[in-house]
This record gives sequence, structure tokens and C-alpha cells, in this order.
Amino acid sequence: MNKIVASALACLLVALPALAQEPIKVGVIAPFTGPFADYGKQFEAGAKAFQKLHGDTVAGRKIQLIFKDTGGPSPEVAKRIAQELVVQENVDFLAGFGLTPEALAITDVATQGKKPMVIFNAATSIITTKSPYVTRTSMTLPQISAPLGSWAAKNGIKKVITLVADYGPGNDAEAAFKKTFTAAGGQVVESIRTPLQNPEFAPFVQRIKDAKPDAVFIFVPAGQQSIGVMKAYTDRGLAQAGIKAIATGDVTDDHVLNAMGDAALGLVTTFHYSAAHDSPENKAFLQAYKQVAPDAGRANFMTVGAYDGMALIYDIVAKLNGKIDAEKAMEIVKGWKTQSPRGPISIDPQTRDIVQTIYVRRVEKRDGELWNVEFDKIDNVSDPGKQP
Repeated sequence: MNKIVASALACLLVALPALAQEPIKVGVIAPFTGPFADYGKQFEAGAKAFQKLHGDTVAGRKIQLIFKDTGGPSPEVAKRIAQELVVQENVDFLAGFGLTPEALAITDVATQGKKPMVIFNAATSIITTKSPYVTRTSMTLPQISAPLGSWAAKNGIKKVITLVADYGPGNDAEAAFKKTFTAAGGQVVESIRTPLQNPEFAPFVQRIKDAKPDAVFIFVPAGQQSIGVMKAYTDRGLAQAGIKAIATGDVTDDHVLNAMGDAALGLVTTFHYSAAHDSPENKAFLQAYKQVAPDAGRANFMTVGAYDGMALIYDIVAKLNGKIDAEKAMEIVKGWKTQSPRGPISIDPQTRDIVQTIYVRRVEKRDGELWNVEFDKIDNVSDPGKQP
């Protein structure tokens, strides 16, 4: 009998080191191909930049990143991928989510599978209310656009036409901007919605020129659409007609800003991150980013959303000593704080959404390149979309 017990113990001791080496799996779901392919690529660069600075092991366990392409926006594909990651891969975390429709499609998978879900970008306010396992390290559009409404009204802009992409973030951005702008005495004279897929901006921009407002407020998804809308603004001569452009920072996304050319000069935006932000944390982040993605162009807000999402995941793993429990993980999320490359951030314990500094920036040219230069800020901004 003693020999049997000794043999069993020996087998157990051999198995334990193998078990200890099981990785923590993070399934990152995003478009890596298609019209929003840059979103996934920036997520990957941000996550890898974090690992470059902090290693790939926490509490004795490797952190394994599993990247999955939706080719989106494609909610059905995103949901299927999430189900496969939970059931077949047995991931410990779901992460990524560049686009709101894909994030919303996955919240019930997170709930049923009891998997913490960390949003790196998708910015519609409602997402974190759809599951107790969802948190966000990016932003919400109301959080970004509400301060811009107040700023515009205080700076001589009285009549505005809004031009926003016709989906959740666009609706959020427009509503929050309109609320603060009109409360400060401004008037929104028309609201224009553009299709999410393959929009043609020229006819919309011509309508704005013909209406002669003081300014146009713009929100479109970052990337090719922001280049397209500013090209139309320039081609149709709105600046010469005295119509200012103000926007959420997505429009002057650092990753594509130089491609927009001088049309973007002077454009005022509100946002939570600029590659020009002056801090030790941002300098270290940008250096790591260049090392892991030397040919990827400039880092942007999605890169930082992924970087900070990884910081949160690492902190959860460390505090749970490598033993992932979803309920305990979400308790760690509530009230979590860190010093990000963008500045101080925290997670609101009631909403599980991000609280952060929002910066007012102006596009300027320095050494032949365009930058979003911060000239004002509002500290500790939570999501007004969740406030009564």
C-alpha cells in the first residue's frame, strides 16, 4: 500500500510543474483584414509593446495572446470566434473589440462563459451594461465629445451641423456634443448621418457648405474614413467659406494624421491620447512600440487601449497569483488605477468603465510632421452617457 501511495505522489509531483506551466490565454478579437484592418494591427502592436516592457510571464504563468480576425465589421463572425475561444481554447480573457457591433455580439458569450472581457476600443456607452464581466480601457464617445460641445460654445461657435457615422458611437458622440453645446447656448441646425461602410462624403459636405453654419462637428471611424472626410472638407472649400471643423480625436487619429495633409492644420479635437503627449510613460511606450512594430507607422489611441488593457490583465493575474476566477477578477477591475501613457486612468467601480483626462488639442506642424498638440485638459472625466 505504501508503495502505491508513494508512486501516486511521485506522479503527482511530476504533473504539478507541467500544470504550473499552463499559459494564461488571452483571446484578442478584432478585424485584422478588411476596411478596419488597422484596428487589429494596432491592438497587436500595443499588446506586444506592453510585453516588451513587462515580459510575458506573471505569477509563474506565461501570458499567451491568441489573435483572431473578424474581417469586420461582422458581429456574427465575432460571436462565433468568441464561442470557439471559450469552448475550444478555454481562454481566460476575451479582449480586443475594435467595433461596437462586434463587442455587443460577444457580451452574452462572456456572461455565459464567465470570462472577463476587456474592451480595447469599441466606444458605445452601453456596452459595459450588457454583461457583469465587461470592462473597458479605451474611452466612450460621450466622454470625448461632451467636453468639445462646451469648448465650442465658449469659443464663439453658435451654429453647428453634426456629421457622424450612423452606428452606436456616432449616435453617442452626436447626442453628448449636442447636449453640452446647446446647454451652453449653441444651436445644432442639422444632423447628418453617414453609412458605416463605404461612405461617399462629398454630397454631405456640400450640403453643409450650402447651409453655412459656423462649424461642422465630425465623428467617423478612425482610418480611411477620417482621411476621406477631411479630403471632402478641403475639396469643397469649407474652410475658405468660413466653416470651422471640430471633431472627436478619432478624426485626427495619430496613425493617419500625416496622410491627411495640411487640410487638418488647425483642426481642434478632444481626445484621451496623443502621440505628442509629454510624459515618461508615453516615451517608454513609444520606444517599445517602435521595437515591436518598426514598420507600423505612428502609435495611436487603439495601441494605447490595448497596452492599458494588458496592464489590467497582468494586474489581475498577479493579484490572483495566477489562479483566474472571473468573479474575483471583476472585483479587482472595480476601482483599478494605473499611470498610462495617456496620463492617469482608473475604472469606475459602479460602471466598470474608464475614468481619464480628456485633452483639447490642435493639429500643428512640427519638423515637417503633423501632431495633435494638447493645449487644455479636463481631469477625471467619466462617461456622461451613464450619468442621469
